Amino acid sequence: MASHLRPLDQQIIVLTGASSGIGLCTAQLAAERGARLVLVARSGDVLEQLVAEIAANGGTAIAAVADVADRAQMDEVARIAITEFGRIDTWINNAGVSVYGRLDQVSEEDNRKVFDTNFWGVVNGSLAALPYLKLEGGALINLGSEVSDAVVPLQGMYSASKHAVKGFTDALRVEVEDVARHPVTVTLIQPTAVNTPFPNNARNYLETEPKLPDPMIDPQQVAETILKAATEGGRDLKVGAMSSFNTAIAKIVPWLGDRMAAKQADRQQTQEKPRRPQGTLYEPGHSGRIHGRLDTPASA
Repeated sequence: MASHLRPLDQQIIVLTGASSGIGLCTAQLAAERGARLVLVARSGDVLEQLVAEIAANGGTAIAAVADVADRAQMDEVARIAITEFGRIDTWINNAGVSVYGRLDQVSEEDNRKVFDTNFWGVVNGSLAALPYLKLEGGALINLGSEVSDAVVPLQGMYSASKHAVKGFTDALRVEVEDVARHPVTVTLIQPTAVNTPFPNNARNYLETEPKLPDPMIDPQQVAETILKAATEGGRDLKVGAMSSFNTAIAKIVPWLGDRMAAKQADRQQTQEKPRRPQGTLYEPGHSGRIHGRLDTPASA
């Protein structure tokens, strides 16, 4: 454990994207282990239900309805955390969205919205959190992806946004840890495909319902890695064997990585007609689900 990081049961954690998938799973796990939480998402109804469930199980959490794309709203989330709990020990930038479609199909508006959430959301959260994390030490954790190094077709702008998250996080880490030497760890989490509602929440230009390619890992595996970073730090943490494999191939044998990525185009499509093509790119999802695939029980 890094000397400036508290045990989880003594931590105040701010978590964005807390209303579904990895964020929801992380919130439940952190609360079970004694952390006090500020839960951030656009879906206020889901957050309130989650806060009530955590309280019923003896935990402590508050809801902060906000859009990570708005810097002023992220500053307000930080102020809420300080007002309620007095400090911030860990800030997790988890919120994310995607668009399925070829790069020459997707509108500029939709592409910019992906970056507003995935990239600027991380920037906004990081810069809102840092002044408070520096005071007593803490952890800043940003959710990247295996496609922060590799790429996936039909989610080209998502891949680009996750490359940008990695570049920002790496530069920030150098400035914070190595130049200024603040007592803050800056960690990038890089999961492989995870069984969450992610593809169902994406804006969809395809003629079929999208999916993530198998094999998918369980969200709890990612949540465990996030909470490990909250207490132990780390530079970039791969989650799932395929993440380590795909990022290594992309770096060492890039031409092979390109050919492997091309095979993912068909593996991201089902035989179903699109259910909700607009997804949650512009509107809250309200699903409150951890898992995505229908044969996996939903949580929350």
